[in-house]
Amino acid sequence: MSKGLPSREQAIELLHKYNCPPKVINHCEEVAKLALEIAGKLEKKGIKVDLKLVEAGALLHDIGRSKSHAVDHGVVGARIAESEGLPETVVKIIRRHVGGGITAQEAEKFGWPKDVYEPVTLEEKIVSYADKLIDNSKRVPIDLEIERLQIEHRDAAERVRKLHEEMTCLLGD
Repeated sequence: MSKGLPSREQAIELLHKYNCPPKVINHCEEVAKLALEIAGKLEKKGIKVDLKLVEAGALLHDIGRSKSHAVDHGVVGARIAESEGLPETVVKIIRRHVGGGITAQEAEKFGWPKDVYEPVTLEEKIVSYADKLIDNSKRVPIDLEIERLQIEHRDAAERVRKLHEEMTCLLGD
């Protein structure tokens, strides 16, 4: 793969190449659709968003689920993306999308390499947020996701809540 952003077709081809289950591919397509919808709304408000990056990152955000369904699927996916020569901007979206972000302390506990695992750029935040709004391939209210995380991981629930507030503020909803 070239250093440029993959097209929609190339991204889907990569998901198939790594044997992502159809359920994961459907999820990625739905996340991409929603992420582009959010990005489009932001652009209408005069906020600059790289739509091609949002689409590529959203389509590939769960490529790591071809090898792991644990929290490390973001790290695994980032390695796959790097091995394919994808741009660092896409690699970062994949690495940083999980659970609204993983703190440095959590990453250390997981034994992950030192890196940033929380979404930083607007495009990273859009993909992470859209991912939280799509359960399998259906749109769900953010409150349900936050409630679910509250039980399993309070810190992640708080990060997702803050991400929701930030996106809501930007969208003006």
